[in-house]
Amino acid sequence: MRITCLVDNTAATGSALWAEHGLSVLIESAGHYLLWDTGQSGTVLLHNLQTLHLDDVPLSGLALSHAHYDHTGGLDALLTRYGSLPIYAHTSLFTERFSRRGEETREIGLRHAAELQHRAHFSLSTEAQALAPGVWTSGDISPRPYPQGSSPHHWIQRAGRWLPDPYEDDLSLILRTREGLVLLCGCCHAGLRNTLRAARARHQGPLRAIVGGTHLVTADDTEIGAVIAALHQEGLPQLYLNHCTGNKALFALQQAFGDLVRPCPAGTVLEFPDEEGS
Repeated sequence: MRITCLVDNTAATGSALWAEHGLSVLIESAGHYLLWDTGQSGTVLLHNLQTLHLDDVPLSGLALSHAHYDHTGGLDALLTRYGSLPIYAHTSLFTERFSRRGEETREIGLRHAAELQHRAHFSLSTEAQALAPGVWTSGDISPRPYPQGSSPHHWIQRAGRWLPDPYEDDLSLILRTREGLVLLCGCCHAGLRNTLRAARARHQGPLRAIVGGTHLVTADDTEIGAVIAALHQEGLPQLYLNHCTGNKALFALQQAFGDLVRPCPAGTVLEFPDEEGS
């Protein structure tokens, strides 16, 4: 099983890859190629696919971690390049989402949602969905007893009222490998500890690694300490964190776990042995 980071806030030093605030990851499992999120713009995604000589791989599907534009902004360009694809996401993917800062309000959710529904097959579910051998969506992450990876600027509208975004659409992926589970996050707005809890409710085995954005950028010292304690209980997985994790949390995790914490810029390739029998 191979994971290639295609889009991140940073790119591998010395490479011809481009960076932007966003995330996209390519997963190869048992001959299946799946995309996890599309970054903020199709321009960066398609450039990096071509630079990595991955633009001709036969994509069998796409999973979306949530609706925010920095994870879905490349969807239009992707469908134009590859044609209709099955897209897996949460049932609340199409809820309109906004950023509110002072007097400014702007849409930050899935762009051109009505048009996109005619261009691809959306498989929306609160249940865990199997995408390829050894690759599952987390399903609905609930309950959420621990803090979420939230922002005071994220809002939705319901019945004409402004409400803080509950991030109902937030998903992660669970990859089952021979060495254990790999948790692949998008932004982890549901909260890393809540996401781990949901994964543990559906999957057994040691936690081999956590990859992606964990939205610890807004976490306080208490929550970062609780995350460190939870990772100790999980047996010290490797951490390949990027995007919205935040420098403060990365420093604290590196202080706690040393070389188990690695950067994961665009161009990073991670390989894990396939689950036996997959």
